[in-house]
Parts: sequence; structure tokens; C-alpha cells
Amino acid sequence: MNIQTVGIVGAGTMGNGIAQVAAVAGFKVVLIDVTDAALAKGVATLTASLERLVAKDKLDAATRDAAIARIGTSTDYARLSAADIVIEAATENVELKHRILGQMEAAARADAILASNTSSISITALAATLAHPERFIGMHFFNPVPLLQLVEVIRGVQTSDETVTAVRELTGKLDKSPIGVRNSPGFVVNRVLVPMINEAFFVLYEGVATAEEIDTGMKLGANHPIGPLALADLIGLDVCLSVMDVFLKDFGDSKYRACPLLRELVAAGHLGRKTKRGVYRYD
Repeated sequence: MNIQTVGIVGAGTMGNGIAQVAAVAGFKVVLIDVTDAALAKGVATLTASLERLVAKDKLDAATRDAAIARIGTSTDYARLSAADIVIEAATENVELKHRILGQMEAAARADAILASNTSSISITALAATLAHPERFIGMHFFNPVPLLQLVEVIRGVQTSDETVTAVRELTGKLDKSPIGVRNSPGFVVNRVLVPMINEAFFVLYEGVATAEEIDTGMKLGANHPIGPLALADLIGLDVCLSVMDVFLKDFGDSKYRACPLLRELVAAGHLGRKTKRGVYRYD
């Protein structure tokens, strides 16, 4: 399949990041969200990201301008009819994703590929609600999308070989590195990473060490580039909690219970960098 136009539903952190890398790679982009304000914020975020790359001499001004020109925005799903692939990049909520995927399928062309950027939800279960589940696949990018190279390409039971091949080729054209993953809660990276983050919250919750000491310990003792609690703030504490709750439900194993401190911070609205406060403050 010759993919030339990429549709993206959701202009938040992941959606605008995917839009940026697709536009820089030369693809036309159709970015959809529920309000013009959300779209304007998403475009402003990716524009600022491109500006930083130009300032660091990692991108020239002409490439930046051409990328921005390739991005169209709309609140109307009908605009997705121009896309060869449509990627859902909404919050980790099963009911929301089912609703969005139904709207995507109704608007997209019959031969378009549909993908989800979910970090933990079953691709097989999401595909089961679609009329053409063979054209559905998981395409899990990592935050920040412009900087991190990995994309998990997750195949559901129904996903066709042709869909997998097309998405792996697209991933390469986006200058990303794909790994093939069998459908399973959390896939590979989050299956390993998020329980580790959750355990760091338990260590903090129990008063074993301060947040700074925990993060320093993992950076200097395990050679991690960023500590687990600072990483949680970057990912979003609400996202970490959602992933842990999916693990607990799908695996039925109490080792995946979320730390009470993580749950309390989310309840307080302290979600990390995006709210200027999480484990740390970002004033």
C-alpha cells in the first residue's frame, strides 16, 4: 500500500508528536480533535518543537516550514476520507477508543488502515468491534515522539499480513525503528517499565528514600538516563495509573496493584509535567 496521507485522531501529546514526525518525513497530515482550541494547542506544541530543532541545527528552516504546511486540522471526521492510514491517539480509555475507532471506520476509505497508539489495551479486543478488523493494528509510539526511535507494531488475532507489512514500512519512512509484538497487555516496553515505575512509587510511599534519591539511585546504579519518578512525570501519572489498572484487570494478579500514592496524586490532579506538578513541581 502506498501511504501518502496520515490521519491522526487526537492532538494531545502523542497525537501532535506523531503529526510532527509524519509531516517532517514528507507525508500529508490530517489532524482531528473535538475542538478548535485543542487543535490550536496541538499545532502550537509541535511548532515549538520544530523551532527547538531548528535552534539546535537539527532541522533547517525550510524543512520546518514545509512540515507545518503539510498539516491540516479539523473537527470533522469526514476529512479522514483523504487518509491512507488513520492513527487513534486518544486517552487510555477503552470506551473512548471504541467510540473513536467506530467514527474513524465510518469516515475512512474502505481500503484505509486503522491503527491505535494504545500503550496497554488489547488490539484484538479493539479490532473485534470493527467491520474490517484485518486492517486494524497497534502502532505504539513513545513520548516524546520526535526523539524516541521505537514503535511497537502490535498484531491482533485478526490483523492481516498486508497490514503488518504496510505499517512496518511506514514506520521506517518515519525514521523510526519497529519491533513486532504479539498482542498482550502492555506489550513489551510498558509490561516491563510501568511496574518498575509503580514499584518506585511504593519505595517513595514507604519512606525508604526521597524522590530525588530514588531517581539518582536508578540513574547512577542502573545507568538509566532518567529516574523512574521523573519519567512518570514525563509520561503522565494518569497514564501510568491507567496502565497498571489494565494489567490488574487483564492478568488478575495482585502484583500489578497500583501504589496508593500514585492513585492519590492522580486524584489530586497532579499528573506530572503537563499539569506542572506530579512527583516534582515544574513552576
